Amino acid sequence: MSKIIVADDEQLIRKLLGDFLRKENHTVLEAEDGEKAIELFKKNPDTGLLILDIMMPEIDGWEVCRKIRRISDVPVMMLTARSQDFDQITGFEAGADDYVTKPFSPAVIVKRVEALLRRKSANRAENSNNYWGLAIDPSAHEIRIDGKEVELTLKEFKILEMLLSSVGRAYSREQLLDSVWGFDYFGDTRTVDSHVARLRTKLGSWGESHLKTVYGVGYKIQEKLNEE
Repeated sequence: MSKIIVADDEQLIRKLLGDFLRKENHTVLEAEDGEKAIELFKKNPDTGLLILDIMMPEIDGWEVCRKIRRISDVPVMMLTARSQDFDQITGFEAGADDYVTKPFSPAVIVKRVEALLRRKSANRAENSNNYWGLAIDPSAHEIRIDGKEVELTLKEFKILEMLLSSVGRAYSREQLLDSVWGFDYFGDTRTVDSHVARLRTKLGSWGESHLKTVYGVGYKIQEKLNEE
């Protein structure tokens, strides 16, 4: 089953939802505020879904959702004690997938969680792309080679995703640095080289065959290493 983060400043609600979700064999991680929710997600990138209360201390649920959306398409369900249309619109604009007002039925929440997880699973299957035995699922940030999952860091994944976006095209180190690290990053291009080296190692024989260094330029993905 899935790993789910429940973030709410009310311990009773966290326990109530946690008990119901655990009965369905989900792993539940609890956060009492927005900062803790983000910290938990970063430590658990395999999280399958987040349930976020809107009115939390430190960082509210809307901002947590926005921050999560910058790095992941994981399903997000928002909880609130208010039912105004403004709250719902703000939640969806922040990137939420579902919106539930309090009080709520925990059993209904579980059903809605299952629906979101099924939808995400279907989207993953649809969005997965295959490159000579390597399957990349951008929405899930997953890489598989011949069916076996390969664990990559976020930056390694982004580098590979960018190179795969235009097979055969050479990307300069500067382009990769700006795209993956951001224009405000002040490091040098050796950072890109070290990350690509680790990426090629993790990809094993696939990396040796398809991830090519273009000397004097940067890197590219090609069908065969000896292809010019």
